[in-house]
Amino acid sequence: MEKWQKLLAQSLTSPDKLAGKLGLEPGEMARVLEQYPARINPYLLGLISRSGPVWRQCVPDQKELKDGHGQTDPLKEEKYSPVKGLIHRYPDRVLLYVSNVCASYCRFCTRKRQIGFEYVTLKPKDFRAAIAYIKKHQRIRDVILSGGDPLMLEDRLIEKYLKALRSIGHVEIIRVDTRAVFSLPQRITPQLCRLLKKHQPLYLMTHFNHPKELTKEARAACRRLGDAGLVLGNQSVLLKGVNDDARTLKQLGEELLKVRVRPYYLYIPDAVKGTYHFRVPIRRALKIMRQLIGHTSGLAVPKLILDLEGGGGKLPLTPKYVVRKRGKEYTFRNFEDRKFTYHDV
Repeated sequence: MEKWQKLLAQSLTSPDKLAGKLGLEPGEMARVLEQYPARINPYLLGLISRSGPVWRQCVPDQKELKDGHGQTDPLKEEKYSPVKGLIHRYPDRVLLYVSNVCASYCRFCTRKRQIGFEYVTLKPKDFRAAIAYIKKHQRIRDVILSGGDPLMLEDRLIEKYLKALRSIGHVEIIRVDTRAVFSLPQRITPQLCRLLKKHQPLYLMTHFNHPKELTKEARAACRRLGDAGLVLGNQSVLLKGVNDDARTLKQLGEELLKVRVRPYYLYIPDAVKGTYHFRVPIRRALKIMRQLIGHTSGLAVPKLILDLEGGGGKLPLTPKYVVRKRGKEYTFRNFEDRKFTYHDV
């Protein structure tokens, strides 16, 4: 058993153990866990400080039960699932849901309805059906491995999935979505990196929400992945009380670039039941973006994304810079709040 597997096996998941380690009331913890499971591995436990950014994201909270709004599947993923384990929302790309296991269960998870219950991986017959579907639909050029966390699978299974996808001629890009680089960086072993290196072009999307998550172990994991030739991006979620201010996101973006991770998306939290206490109003999100754009390297600024309820898809949101338009003359307000005129063709 590898080190990361031992750490995963030592995770706190029961109400008594979690409450004991975190100084909370077991009864309250049990009520939350009946509906929404938790997992905190020993490495992650070492990063948690009371009411800090990691605590708020990983420790179960009574607010999850009191949230009266939201849906279990607001993005209608199940509606767009033609075969089990595969989501086909956009014409040229699909998502493969390969596992419901993560190194830690984020309290704001968009798939809160599925994550952390009975251990589930994609059954061989379902994987074969998904591969057959992808082969049949030749417009599909981009496949995302997601979950759960695909890196919680054993190396042999990851390699099986990558080989099968890479053998499909019209699949140009494979992406791996993972939170493990933050929550269990020990998973990013030299052996795993050698495996991933064989299946280029391969894009690995990390998930860091706060600069404090970029520990020396997480930074080392990012460097190993970068040295293996993977293209690294980061997807964050804008979370109330965690990172909903420009200073935090500016620092996060700049620190990510130091380890060759490009900030990619910053999501408005999905309208998921049990997560509404994390939601940030769009007006505030746009204000934060205005405080970022032009005030740091463009490379450090992610796109602000709203994933529309009802399966409407991802929509980029941008602060308003056009002040006025008269004929072909535009007046813009720049990042310094100064007005400039531009004459269009």
